[in-house]
Amino acid sequence: MANVTLAATLANDTRRFGRVALVHDWLAAYAGSEKVVEQILQLFPHADLYSIVDFFPESQRGVLGGKRAHTSFIQHLPRARKSFRSYLPLMPLAIEQFDLSAYDLVISSSHAVAKGVLTGPHQVHVSYVHSPIRYAWDLQHQYLAEAGMQHGMKSWIVRLLLHYMRIWDHRTAHGVDAFVANSAFVGRRIRKAYGSDATVVYPPVDVERFELGTQHEDFYLIASRMVPYKRIPLIVEAFAAMPSRRLVVIGDGPDFARAKACATPNVTLLGYQPDAVLVDYMQRARAFVFAAEEDFGISVVEAQACGTPVIALGRGGVREIVVDSADPERGTGLFFDEQNVASIVDAVERFEARPLFRGEVCRRNALRFTAERFKHEFMDVVERAMHDNKGFADTAPALQYRRSA
Repeated sequence: MANVTLAATLANDTRRFGRVALVHDWLAAYAGSEKVVEQILQLFPHADLYSIVDFFPESQRGVLGGKRAHTSFIQHLPRARKSFRSYLPLMPLAIEQFDLSAYDLVISSSHAVAKGVLTGPHQVHVSYVHSPIRYAWDLQHQYLAEAGMQHGMKSWIVRLLLHYMRIWDHRTAHGVDAFVANSAFVGRRIRKAYGSDATVVYPPVDVERFELGTQHEDFYLIASRMVPYKRIPLIVEAFAAMPSRRLVVIGDGPDFARAKACATPNVTLLGYQPDAVLVDYMQRARAFVFAAEEDFGISVVEAQACGTPVIALGRGGVREIVVDSADPERGTGLFFDEQNVASIVDAVERFEARPLFRGEVCRRNALRFTAERFKHEFMDVVERAMHDNKGFADTAPALQYRRSA
């Protein structure tokens, strides 16, 4: 199969795009949204970087091209390094203080407030939205329940703040020239929250670092941060009800103790594990189990890149990643309908009753989400926005491909 190499020489030509600013909510860890920032900076290596706070690990700063972000006043507030999220009510004010008036193109990478930067009519603003602010929009009631703030004065104060955030978030949507969503699911959220359409560009996944597993063993796998919406204890409970099925759990977080409390002898909790161990288990697992309603689901792509099928909740962006089909040339997993023990147990039993999924089919499906594809599609959106909003001269494609055997 031909190798495809991205040549972004024209994309890096400042004469075509002028001065470029890239705005991200906050820089504290190298996770899914930061991988998007990494790829955008590869397209625009001369872009100036802005963020509410920048506490990015020094050992990983190379993914940002060695850049340090211009930060807001929140960077210097007490306990900001460990608790900057507690300053969320101040973030709309903070993001509006960035003076971006000298830039021709502003790109925001937003799951909270980054899309709210102020831009003028002479500027083009392209916003890659990982999600509208989840806890302020459709997931408000879920977050309040998980935080134990459904009643009382504190609950009403938080509800009032979230009401303010929604008003601000909706108003600032008018400053965006082109929305990009990381899935069609998020695109529908954008439509409901902002009344705007969005182009879907799936986030980049480094599928090349995964190899096809050669031998699947008799255990199921979860690998995730143990936060409430991931529903890890629920999956552990389901396997506790299936003592003949083995489950391995990789990850750490606030829900670790809850998961451990309901674990039975057939469930092994490994806690945090280095990347090499995670990949090894992904390659050997019988199936990867996923019970969260996610905007996208990078770990689901990674499991399929290892040739491992997925048993997942059939909601959210995962429906765009997993192919639930009995056709061995198409199927990469199956869905369950509800976040409860009975639904997960039923899905595992249905999985066991099906013919084996083919590893090469799973991997081929995962290859739809490469970094090369992300760069090509994202640049298409940027060029179109520049052309539509500034009379941008579309004389030659910014991305060229060289194919070699």
